[in-house]
Amino acid sequence: MPATAEITETLIRDYINRAVADVFKTMLGREPTFSTQEARGPGAPILPPEGHRPQVVGTVGFIGDINGLIYLHLDLAFARLCTCHLLGMTEAELDEAGDEVINDAIGELTNMTVGGFKNGLCDAGYPCKLTIPSILRGSNFSIEPISSAVRHIYYFDCAEHRVVADILMKSDE
Repeated sequence: MPATAEITETLIRDYINRAVADVFKTMLGREPTFSTQEARGPGAPILPPEGHRPQVVGTVGFIGDINGLIYLHLDLAFARLCTCHLLGMTEAELDEAGDEVINDAIGELTNMTVGGFKNGLCDAGYPCKLTIPSILRGSNFSIEPISSAVRHIYYFDCAEHRVVADILMKSDE
C-alpha cells in the first residue's frame, strides 16, 4: 500500500501524544499532560541536570517502510509506582519481587505505547512491525542516534513525574 500521508513533525507529535495518553490512562489510570517544553539540541541531555536520578528506559523498535526506535524514559520512582499499579502490588511486594518485575512492566508499557504509535504509522500508509522490548537502567547516560536518523523528543508530565519519549526514525529508501 503506498504511503498516503507525509510523515511530519505534527503527525509524529500527534501519534506519540495519543499513544502515551491512551496507554497511561487505560493501564495506569493516569492522564499525562503533553509538555510544550522544547527539545534541546542534538547531543544535549534530554533530562534536566536533576535528571541524574536513576532512570528506567524502555525501548521498542519498529521495522518496515519506516524504521525507528522509541525510548520511553521514566525515573525509577515513577517506574516503581507504575509497576505497583499495573500489577496490583504494594511497595513491599515490589521490593521482594526485585528489579526484573519493574523491567517487565516498563517493557510492556513501552511495547503498548510504541504499538499505538506504530498503528498510526500503518494507518498513514507506512506498514511496520514491532521489535521486542528492552530496558536500559542508569543514572547518567545519553543515547546518541546515528547521523542518518531523525530525532524527535517529547515531554509529558504525569503524576508529578516527567516521562520522555525519545523517537529515532529513518525512512526505508
